[in-house]
Amino acid sequence: MATLKEIGEELGLSAATVSRALNGFPEVSEATRKKVREVADKLGYRPNRVAQRLVTGRSGMVGMIVKIKPDMSADQTFFEMLTGLTAALAARDTDLVLAVDQDGDPVTPYKRLLERDMLDGFILNAPVRNDPRVAFLAERGIPFVLHGQDRADPDYPTFGIDNHAVSADAVKMLAQLGHRRIALINGELKGAYASDRLDGFRAAMAEHGLAADLIRNDASFESHGYTHALDLLAGPTPPTGFVCASTLIASGAMRAVRDRGLSVPGDVSIIAHDDALPLTRAINFEPALTVTRAPLREACDPLANMLIDHLNGVPAKDLQVCLKAELIIRGSSGPAPQPERSDGR
Repeated sequence: MATLKEIGEELGLSAATVSRALNGFPEVSEATRKKVREVADKLGYRPNRVAQRLVTGRSGMVGMIVKIKPDMSADQTFFEMLTGLTAALAARDTDLVLAVDQDGDPVTPYKRLLERDMLDGFILNAPVRNDPRVAFLAERGIPFVLHGQDRADPDYPTFGIDNHAVSADAVKMLAQLGHRRIALINGELKGAYASDRLDGFRAAMAEHGLAADLIRNDASFESHGYTHALDLLAGPTPPTGFVCASTLIASGAMRAVRDRGLSVPGDVSIIAHDDALPLTRAINFEPALTVTRAPLREACDPLANMLIDHLNGVPAKDLQVCLKAELIIRGSSGPAPQPERSDGR
């Protein structure tokens, strides 16, 4: 295995410069860091974590704490994030330490890991509004990056999508197609993303002069989409359009529409948000599902890079990204059905 001295000899650099380059010190140019990393990879260099921490004060490990649902096997998002983040961090020579939250207090697992003094920072996911984890880590000066936002004006590194616009774009499209009765089957309202989508739905409905009275929250699984849609379709003024929080929920809504003897999109249009999860591909629905699309896996590289850059001194204000999801129109959406005339025509 190569040493820092051997890497330096090949590049004409001192071992100290090589060490600073490999550890991301800002005084070393990006061009030099790139050359050093290339030669280190070529020579098979592997850092000594103990020595690295003595030099930099950093362990080369970051943490992620996840809340396990009762049926974790059904949560594709967990595995997408885990595999994506592990690969992205490995590319920056950093390891991901995973822990499970089994406590009622959301900050307790962070306290436990911080007491062990083994992690450089954290990646947070699934924020709630005014997330207590954010306040806890910020007060202690612990570096972190959040997937999403827990408030409108974050002062921390964040990467996510505009969830307000996710609902607003869906409502706008359906309203332009003539739909007046539009329903929202939303995610778990404790999540900041679902709260934002609810606000976006209500605001967009008001903007188009429509009543936002067909709302169901706290849906997670296909069965929730089915029961909520079946209930709404059985009402006195059933919706002609559904906005669903996920493709999984949309699958249940589509099944409910068919069980009512109706068709998609002839009688009911359906649009969902698509995280591009491999087991529920929107393009494979029949008909193919209209979506607002933001692949979950594409958030992993930015989150990993933001945290490492923040550890290397980049200010939080320069590490804030909120993207707009792409609207993809497919076969599950169409013009609102025309009411039957009194003469039967």
